[in-house]
Amino acid sequence: MELKIDTLDDIRSAARTFVSHIDQSTIFAFYGKMGAGKTTFIKAVCEELGVADVITSPTFAIVNEYRSETTCELIYHFDFYRIKQLDEVYDMGYEDYFYCGALCFIEWPELIESLLPEDTVRVHIIEDDSTHARIVRWEA
Repeated sequence: MELKIDTLDDIRSAARTFVSHIDQSTIFAFYGKMGAGKTTFIKAVCEELGVADVITSPTFAIVNEYRSETTCELIYHFDFYRIKQLDEVYDMGYEDYFYCGALCFIEWPELIESLLPEDTVRVHIIEDDSTHARIVRWEA
């Protein structure tokens, strides 16, 4: 599946489409360069899922927990950018998050690639250099 986001005004519509394609998958790994829009897109997806809390990147906390006000489901948002060793991820109890059945949105998954479950949905956010649009691509 592929979505094109031409402007920031298009992000909610793209997030709505993305959410409509979430099926039984719970782990979503977001790949993209620094500044590609991973956090911004995850924020829009969480809002579409009914999260009313302030949604920010968990760069220093590593994980933020949200709850959908419409479904009461938990959503975990990870940012592994500052992880230096896999032991840090083991110590935080990543398995409790990844295997609890809650939605997990992961930024910088390449740093923990070996720990991702087999059924992880890999989402790539790419900037189109000619138009500065964002392309969101994944296999559903």
